[in-house]
Amino acid sequence: MLIGVPKEVKNHEYRVGLTPESVAEVVRHGHQVIVEAGAGIGIGAEDEDYRAVGAETVQSASEIFARADMIIKVKEPQAGERKMLREGQILYTYLHLAPDPEQTRDLIDSGAVCIAYETVTDTQGGLPLLKPMSQVAGRLSIQAGATALEKSHGGSGVLLGGVPGVPPGKVVIIGGGVVGYNAAQMAVGLHADVTILDRNPATLERLSNHFEASAKVVYSTKAVLEQLVAQADLVVGGVLIPGAAAPKLVSREMLSSMRNGAVLVDVAIDQGGCFETSRATTHAAPTFVVDGVVHYCVANMPGAVARTSTYALNNVTLQHAISIASKGWKQALSDNPHLRNGLNVCSGKVTCEPVARDLGHQYVPALDLIAT
Repeated sequence: MLIGVPKEVKNHEYRVGLTPESVAEVVRHGHQVIVEAGAGIGIGAEDEDYRAVGAETVQSASEIFARADMIIKVKEPQAGERKMLREGQILYTYLHLAPDPEQTRDLIDSGAVCIAYETVTDTQGGLPLLKPMSQVAGRLSIQAGATALEKSHGGSGVLLGGVPGVPPGKVVIIGGGVVGYNAAQMAVGLHADVTILDRNPATLERLSNHFEASAKVVYSTKAVLEQLVAQADLVVGGVLIPGAAAPKLVSREMLSSMRNGAVLVDVAIDQGGCFETSRATTHAAPTFVVDGVVHYCVANMPGAVARTSTYALNNVTLQHAISIASKGWKQALSDNPHLRNGLNVCSGKVTCEPVARDLGHQYVPALDLIAT
């Protein structure tokens, strides 16, 4: 199979779909790879590094989309890229369709086979292709929040770790999953005053056992959330419903109870955000202020640490890519029900039930299309 790797075009997105080491593995399995010139610059990979392991480099994304049987990316295809997709072509990347009706419609119209990293599952019920980026984003959320709290960035001027004689900043983390756990690790490491909210008893027990006295672990109710948000210097939103739009947990009304210069970091923004006042931002202009509260809502947070993120992502996406290329998408998805869960749009049909429900499309099970 001919696999194409275009340069990412989203604002300040420096990751790349395949590293040179991953290309070498793909070539070793008998496939061809074409890479857009400059695609790997953001992770320190030169065009010659790709050519040295058997890839061909080309000068334009249009050639990549015109020639490749499968496109491997990182972020969702932008409008110009979606226009270049063709019927039957495989797209393997993050999609986050539930809050994005325009992208969903374009992918339906393209007739392409669209496999989303974020809904591929594993035997434990986890999301293994989303996990490494959730780890990165969780850790970055504290860095970003700490920076946004600086007075020069619009924040209240609070140092999260405090100093002797001055109390630390209060960090509230909504959601105790992968994002929340990693955010808490970083916040605890800075000696902040950390509270983690969740509703899953098993998650609460696991977090409590892990953090012991270094973080408070609390069952989340509306009343508890309102109380803690009002006291917080930094609130991190890390809730996730696989494939579906994130629930709006912090309302506009709650902002009125927060102190001026407090910070919200919405890690769920790819799925529409878990704060009512959230809207997607970019690394070029990462924050905005509503009612005196600073919002950090960058939709591709891991792109800021592109090298770490790309290698972590390739560690979990590569073997599925090789399986799809070697077997063809129908056989690969038929053999692996967890990979099959990644199929979101195929041949003009929506095959991810939460996306279909949230956006009002008819849901067609993936197996129905594999059988045709």
